[in-house]
Amino acid sequence: VVLFEDSAALLGLLVAFFGIFLTQITGNLIYDGLASIIIGLILGGTAVWLAYETKSLLIGESANVKVVADIRRIVAAHPQVEYVNEVLTMHMGPQYILANLSVNFYDRITASELEANIAELDGQIKLACPNVKRVFIEAESRRALRSAQ
Repeated sequence: VVLFEDSAALLGLLVAFFGIFLTQITGNLIYDGLASIIIGLILGGTAVWLAYETKSLLIGESANVKVVADIRRIVAAHPQVEYVNEVLTMHMGPQYILANLSVNFYDRITASELEANIAELDGQIKLACPNVKRVFIEAESRRALRSAQ
């Protein structure tokens, strides 16, 4: 993105140079005006392309299906997890994914065991999916989730 933007800026400078050069050589002001119009088109095209390419990052695109499935599989395979209620993901940057999970843990575990299990799941998810940088796990019963909807 930066390379493309800088290339567009250099192209704009080159067009400006030739527009001014031709105006000075010929004395005809149309070349300067044409150069300004071409620079505007270059900048407008660059803005449209950048908006198209980064739109998903600006509006918070979710992670691809494979990453979401991997997270769900890791959490569901944990021995203390009864059910994975929800897996929400969002790209915060090209290589930065935030994951928010609602997990129904078995009722028999203590609060300290719950903390240890959440920390363990956090590490497993980050190891299996290196782009996942932040993981938030909410312990929530499946019944409570259904009644809230």
